[in-house]
Parts: sequence; C-alpha cells; structure tokens
Amino acid sequence: MINSLEAMLERFHRDGVAVISAVIDATMVAKLHSELCSAIEQDLQSYPNVFDAGMVHNCMFRGQQMASLLDCEEMNEFVAQILSPTFIVYAYQSSSLSPSSGNYGSRVHVDSPRLIPGYVTNLGAIFPLNDFTLDNGATYYLPGSQNLEQPPTDEEFYESAKRIEAKAGDLILFHGRVYHAAGINNTEHSRHSLTINFCRSYMRQRFDYPRMMNQQNIEQFSDNTKKLMGWNVRVPTHLDQFYLPESERLYKPNQG
Repeated sequence: MINSLEAMLERFHRDGVAVISAVIDATMVAKLHSELCSAIEQDLQSYPNVFDAGMVHNCMFRGQQMASLLDCEEMNEFVAQILSPTFIVYAYQSSSLSPSSGNYGSRVHVDSPRLIPGYVTNLGAIFPLNDFTLDNGATYYLPGSQNLEQPPTDEEFYESAKRIEAKAGDLILFHGRVYHAAGINNTEHSRHSLTINFCRSYMRQRFDYPRMMNQQNIEQFSDNTKKLMGWNVRVPTHLDQFYLPESERLYKPNQG
C-alpha cells in the first residue's frame, strides 16, 4: 500500500485528482445503491421543488451502509496525509445523473473557492455506485487547476479538461480547488455516486452534525465516524462545560 499511496499522493499534488481502484466490493456497492435510491425517492416526495432535487444530503443519517462508508480505511489514510489526522466532514451528499440530463454539478465550479498557496483546506471523495463512463457523464476536470488564481472560462476549461472514468467501487479523490463539472448522461439508466467533502478540524461544517446526532447514532457510530462528524471539536455552551476535566471536554486537545 505504501508505494501505491505514494503514487496516488504524487498524482494528487500534480493534477489535483487521484483514483484508487476497487476500494469497496460489489456487495457493498449494491447495498449503498439500494440505500441511496430509497433516500432519493423519499426526498423527491418531501422536497420536490428544490434547486438540487435528486441530491441527498447528510447521507450518514440515511442508511447504515452509507454511514459505515466513513470508516473506509483507504480514504481515511489518504485524507489524513493531505489534511491532517484530525480532519472532519464538511458535507456528505449524493450525486446522480438521470438519463439524458446533467445535474447541479454540471456547471464548471470548485468546491472550495479559497486559495492558500501550498495549503489544502478541502478534499473531496467520490464513490461511484455505477461505472463512470464517457457515455453516462464521467466528470470533467482541469488538471493542475487547484493552483489557478483566476477561474478559467468555460471555453478554456473544456479545451484542456480530462474525464474521470472509474468503476463502481473505486475511490476518486480530488482537491477542493480543482475546477470540474459533471457531464451529461446520454444513456437510458441513472448514474449514482456518493460524495464526501472533508475539511480542516477548525473549519465550520455545512450542517451542525454533532447536534443532529441522536442517542442511537452516538451509540452505533464508530469513534472514527464520530470524529469525522466533528464530535471532538464541539464548543462549550456555558462555563460548566468549559471547566470540565480534560478527558470530558467537548473540544478535545490537539485537534489541529
């Protein structure tokens, strides 16, 4: 794994994208696919007119297998190398392309607009639940664009962009500042994936995940998953919490 990890890290720092093959097996892919499709149907009924209809947010709360994906060893090892071992989840959602369409992510964009030369604040992980092919909208990305000070025009982007072709069960990792865009699905079948965005432990998350967790979550989630949810960087709401013994504090020491 060391040589493979080193190669992936080298490509990531150069291009802003890396792909690790066969991270989850076919059985797990099928379970994730089933959980996601159920969640999509539920949300289309509850939120039919939202701008990102078809996207499921906070997937860790929508299915046991989707929650367990946060413990993927290859993903955790890679992200720790790029950010730090104390990294947390900024957002965890789905990305789907219906037949003959794109989605909200089909515009040319970055996931993190801030530029700090030589310092990565955000990193994305995509788990394809269907093969990513040229026909079904394989993601476009502009290699090395994480270093651009000004955004490329759409013409500049598509002139030099490459496509990410990957198999279901692979892991696609990308720099938060890489310019990218989902393609158009020109097939008769939907294409699904799960996307997790990670950030530094001192940054705000898209949702207040610790407060969203119920007692069942607290009992069932692994220590690593709770860490990723921001459990170790909660802030006190009153002085009694602030003056707790170190072992009981909400904001744990050495969180980066």
